[in-house]
Amino acid sequence: MIQSEKRAHFEGVHQPGNPLVLFNIWDAGSARAVVKGGAIAVATGSASVAGALGCRDGEVLPLEWALANARRIVAAVDVPVTLDFEGGYAAQPDGLSASAAQVVQTGVVGVNFEDQIIGGEGIYDTAQQMQRIAALAAGSAGALWINARTDIFLKAKPQTHDLAMVDAALKRAEAYAQAGGHSLFVPGLRDLALIRSICERSPLPVNIMMYPQMTTRAELADCGVARISHGPFPWVEAMAGVTVAARAVMA
Repeated sequence: MIQSEKRAHFEGVHQPGNPLVLFNIWDAGSARAVVKGGAIAVATGSASVAGALGCRDGEVLPLEWALANARRIVAAVDVPVTLDFEGGYAAQPDGLSASAAQVVQTGVVGVNFEDQIIGGEGIYDTAQQMQRIAALAAGSAGALWINARTDIFLKAKPQTHDLAMVDAALKRAEAYAQAGGHSLFVPGLRDLALIRSICERSPLPVNIMMYPQMTTRAELADCGVARISHGPFPWVEAMAGVTVAARAVMA
């Protein structure tokens, strides 16, 4: 498939109640392994990519490294690829438009784009993040599916998650949709009742991060989730397996 066909296919598999499952990868080899396992699309995880290349998460990995890695993944598999783009490697709209154009050139068809302030505290206010999303959309000329991430839940302890936070996230969802976002990513949210409330009221299809032993795909589907991500956990598990295997032969 050519890039535009992959983008259209990627859009089509965001179906509330029949979620796309993204078992996050970190390089071309892991992408091929996940596709061999049945994946119809692949997504990088920023922490996994950074860790695999010896860096910390949080845009410590140089942008050119992230883009080169994305190009290798796109060349290795014939399914849509989406890039965890963190905060877009820029704070201001001009920089975001420029970086989005570079992302399109790698052949990927989507990005995760978060509203937390990389290297700072808290999250961007809604108006600022709308400008940032609009700049990303403009810079990519519509070629990228923007998975608009809000870190409202990720930055709070799970036991504090409540309907007031759901309302705050939904206000952002409305704004992010107006700015050009295509789906809403709410990592950190694990309570099924709150997830259902988000899904029932969000103007955008909802992406949930699956934590180990959190729930099942079927339960999330029943809540109306359209996309399930596995974040850094596949990489963590893979590296743990390598350590165990190495320890066995070193003994």
